[in-house]
This record gives sequence, structure tokens and C-alpha cells, in this order.
Amino acid sequence: MKFRLFQNKPKNWVLKAVSLCLAIMLWYFVVGEDQVDMNIQVPIEIINLPANLTIANEYKKSIDVAVRGPRSVILDLRNRNITRPVDLSGAQPGTIVIKNDERSIPLPKGILVQRLQPTNITLLLDKLIQKNFPIKAVTEGKVAAGYEVGKIFLDPDHLVISGPQAILEQESFLNTYAIDLNGLEQGTTIQVHLNLKPEFFDLIGETVVAARVELKEKRVERTIKIVPLAEQEPHQPVKIVPGKVSVLASIPQNLAKKTADLTTLVEATVATAGVTEESSVPVLVIGRTVTGHEPVKIISVTPAEVKVTPLAPPTPSDTTPSSPPGEPEG
Repeated sequence: MKFRLFQNKPKNWVLKAVSLCLAIMLWYFVVGEDQVDMNIQVPIEIINLPANLTIANEYKKSIDVAVRGPRSVILDLRNRNITRPVDLSGAQPGTIVIKNDERSIPLPKGILVQRLQPTNITLLLDKLIQKNFPIKAVTEGKVAAGYEVGKIFLDPDHLVISGPQAILEQESFLNTYAIDLNGLEQGTTIQVHLNLKPEFFDLIGETVVAARVELKEKRVERTIKIVPLAEQEPHQPVKIVPGKVSVLASIPQNLAKKTADLTTLVEATVATAGVTEESSVPVLVIGRTVTGHEPVKIISVTPAEVKVTPLAPPTPSDTTPSSPPGEPEG
């Protein structure tokens, strides 16, 4: 009889006994341990988002979860990287509503979810595109008297932005914040931020470009009369008719104001070399460059040609002194 009883015992009775003991111990630590409450933030983790799509709307990036459980397990949550995964594989452009509940968050056993917010997440999926945006400089204020803005060069002068199609198609270019030109009297380079709409700021963040401002002097046209002519390479006596010309010139405004005699700003010459007979010769007029100013530009000359006549050189008899009266010559 004893032999039969021994034979009827399960062969793995020792293993089952050990499992029972472990279960009792676990129950003690899990159920018998003090229960505590804690609020945790569970980040939203987007996975398997198709490469040609992007999330076009703002949404809460984490879930507020109130949990209850054994003290040791609750405290261990701080060391765990728990997220709420959202699988978007196979998603199409449009609106998707994701429901949040205790089953969507992989919490350890023994943890009870008491409440969570938000219970739903709405995602707006849009096509992901790239678009080139030229950058335009915006200015304010007036430069110093006598100057005007020439060109403004931006570096970079454009940006290629990737983002939702619906957002990028709203704009065709980007603006800078206003560049202050008030009182500027020479070129300068400054750093200026882009004036971005919130949705563009979210895509590229704070962005700075270098703006190189070039100034040029305002110019006035002045007629300079009675400009004397000079020979370029004097080598023989000539007669120049007329000996003076009138010049229409473009002069920097500030230079014209402070120059009393405008004839000092131009130089008029005639090429007389090789002239062997009376000829009409073009007049060459150049504008002078004064330090601190742009060059004087010549618009027209009146007359454009002058008459140049070679003069006969003096004979020796013309240059030999005559003998006094009553004295023999030689």
C-alpha cells in the first residue's frame, strides 16, 4: 500500500511546491505591500510613420497618468523608459484619432491605472514636401542725407524647407525683420533674424541671415561751363578753337554742394600730336575722383570737337635781335 501511494505522487511535485512558495512570496510583496499613488508623464512615441508623410498639427506629446500600486513597483517606474507607442504604418494623408487607455501603455504587472489625460490624440497627416523660399530684406528708416540704398545682399538668400504641404504652400517667400537704416552713411553688414510665422518657426526654428547693405551717393547733373582745353602731349604750337567747352556731368550730390568751382572736378584735353594741318579733333573729358566720393561721370561735351590749327614755328630772323641804327651789321 505504501508502495502504491509513493507511485501515485507526481514526478514534478518538488517543482510545483517551489512554484507555490514563490507565488505566495510574490503575492505578499505585491498585494501585501503598501499601495501608493503617483502621477507620471508617459511620452507619446510615433513609430513607423511613412517617409512621405508628416504630422501637420500640434498635439500633446505626453499623457498624464495617475497610477496606484506597490511602493517598490511604483518607485521603480522612475527608472523605466515607458512610452505610449503609436504605430502609423500604412497611414494615409488625413485625420487620425488615437484612443488612449490602460491597455495602450505597457505598465508593469500590479500597476493600476486610475485615470489618464488626454483620452484621445488627434493627428493630422499631410504629404511631406520640400520647397525653396527666397528671402527678402525688409528695411525701415532713412539713410544719411546725400545717400541712398544701392543693394542689399543676403547670405543665405534662400532656404529649402521640408514640411507639410498644406503649410509650405501658404507662402512663396520669407521676410527678415526690419533692418534699421536710419542715419546710415556707409555700407555695413549685420545679422538679422527671419520674421517667421509660428508654423514655420516650428519647422526651422530661430534663423539668422547676414545682410550686407551697400549705399551709393545720390547724384545730380550739373552743366560746367567754360572748361579750358589743354593739349594731351604738347610738342608743337597749335591754335585750338574754341579754347573752352561746356560739360554736362553727373556729380555726387554732397560733392557738388561743397565744391565752389566745379571746373576742378573735370579735365578736358585735345590730342594734338600728329596734327599737320587744320583738323577737327575730338575733345576728351574725364571726371576726377575725390577721396570719400564716387567718381564724377561725364554725360556730354559741347562742342564734341574743336578745330586744331598747327602754327608755323618761328624763323631764326624772327628770333635774332636787330642791330641798333647807325651800327654795321655783322
